[in-house]
Amino acid sequence: MKKISLLVPALLLGFVLMAQPPKGDANAGMVFGKKTTAEGAIPVAELPAKLQGKETVEVKVSGKVKEVCKAEGCWLKMETADGAMMIKMKDHSFLVPLSMNGKTIVVDGIATLKETSVEMQKHYAEDAGKSKEEIAAIKEPKKEITMQAKGILVL
Repeated sequence: MKKISLLVPALLLGFVLMAQPPKGDANAGMVFGKKTTAEGAIPVAELPAKLQGKETVEVKVSGKVKEVCKAEGCWLKMETADGAMMIKMKDHSFLVPLSMNGKTIVVDGIATLKETSVEMQKHYAEDAGKSKEEIAAIKEPKKEITMQAKGILVL
């Protein structure tokens, strides 16, 4: 029994340390997650108007990828006029390669206006490989638009 209680944590640690984003390119036409198209997609600049008076909205948004999670490829950030919008993969059901950074994409999912805690912002900063100084500089919660992606199309 003692050996099993030591083996389980060791295996879990091994899985965590081996988690990596998918390798390979993110070429035009590739889809990650649920199959989607560019039809009906709006530029990311129009998203705040779509959310006006609503807490959430199902939408397709197009824009340029600014950053991808270096730990697993489990989130990305899309460039907006106000900074970067966080996009998470619904239920971690799919991951994206680091090569998606800088690509123009269409995200099909649910946009939400929410407050991101200091703790979560620091977690994302760690995943992105930010310096200790940058992480320590995060002091306040942030009100922002985020998305839960069901599918992502590379344009």
